[in-house]
Amino acid sequence: MKYQIVPVTPFQQNCSVIWCEETNKAAVVDPGGDIERIQAAMTEHGLTLEKILLTHGHIDHVGGATALAAATGVEIIGPQEADAFWLDNLPMQSQKFGFPTMDKFAPSQYLNDGDTVTVGNITLNVLHCPGHTPGHVVFYSAQDHIAFVGDVLFRGSIGRTDFPGSNHQVLLDSIRKKLWPLGDEMKFVPGHGPMSTIAEERKHNPFVADKLFES
Repeated sequence: MKYQIVPVTPFQQNCSVIWCEETNKAAVVDPGGDIERIQAAMTEHGLTLEKILLTHGHIDHVGGATALAAATGVEIIGPQEADAFWLDNLPMQSQKFGFPTMDKFAPSQYLNDGDTVTVGNITLNVLHCPGHTPGHVVFYSAQDHIAFVGDVLFRGSIGRTDFPGSNHQVLLDSIRKKLWPLGDEMKFVPGHGPMSTIAEERKHNPFVADKLFES
């Protein structure tokens, strides 16, 4: 599997173009906006878009999803259904955060913990990791040791929990019970900022480092 991070929107959200080298079929994770930049990345690599994957319903992650789907004829998949609240409130989100007006939408498919999605010959596993939002999901490839974690975990930080439906303790549990078992060698692309590894965050993250929970 190969991938390219394409920062989009004034929030510099990490949209990821991921693709299967055997088929050149691709998925876009969290197209928050600037779809011409995303499409340029796919053209550069000669890719055919197969599906759009969403980690959660915040506008900086989904703001370009319907436009990209309309332009390419592909389906939008994810997040988990508890984030329907956020997708239904996209008009409010766009106004509040200064994004172009966006109508509410529902994906072709909601996802649940343990589901899988394919990109060409690649299989991505799905984890339901609530806390930042109630329906947040994470996509990962055990074979390629890479995870796309949205706003659950960052290098040196964790997702905000001051939104409606957020829960700080639930987020901590999602990170420690769902992400840590993926293994220390697992790299991850966060929703914002630089990549990191599970090992690095378990050792140094000031919110969820293992030493904070030792009795």
